[in-house]
Amino acid sequence: MLTPSLKTHRFTIRAFTAADLELFTHYRSQPEVAKYQSWSDFNYADALSLFEKMDYQNFGVVGAWYQLAIADCESDILLGDLAVHFIDDEQVEIGFTIAPANQQKHVAKEAAVALLGYLFNTLNKHRVVATTDAQNVASYRLLESLGFRREAHFRQNIFFKGAWGDEYQYAMLRTEQATA
Repeated sequence: MLTPSLKTHRFTIRAFTAADLELFTHYRSQPEVAKYQSWSDFNYADALSLFEKMDYQNFGVVGAWYQLAIADCESDILLGDLAVHFIDDEQVEIGFTIAPANQQKHVAKEAAVALLGYLFNTLNKHRVVATTDAQNVASYRLLESLGFRREAHFRQNIFFKGAWGDEYQYAMLRTEQATA
């Protein structure tokens, strides 16, 4: 299956292109973006390596992660990205990273609604999950506003950037999607 190109009122969610990598590097290298992410430093070589590993011709392979660009519909400028992990044939994990200049403008919500519609209505997935740092208020509020339900609070389950941290696990079933 090829990587989808999804349209919203303001955005296109699509495969990354080489032209996206400079902006991708710029926002991912900012400390406020990296704070709750698995990286501390992010440079162009990291972006290029991630891009070269994406097998967009075989989108949806179980066990694989894919990054999808969130781009402005008119200018095609990168605003952020969505992560999609096909856990098994019925379950998908998602994540999101938005450039600071585009935060608090409902970019992640609008893009995630489109992605959820695709995962549930086109791919007929049963369940979508997301994990967030318990201190990442913006992330868990977004998930809750989309209709995700908090299923777990893992206490000090991850040693992250020099300290033990808590995580929340969220999930949504296809039958619950109408609340998004």
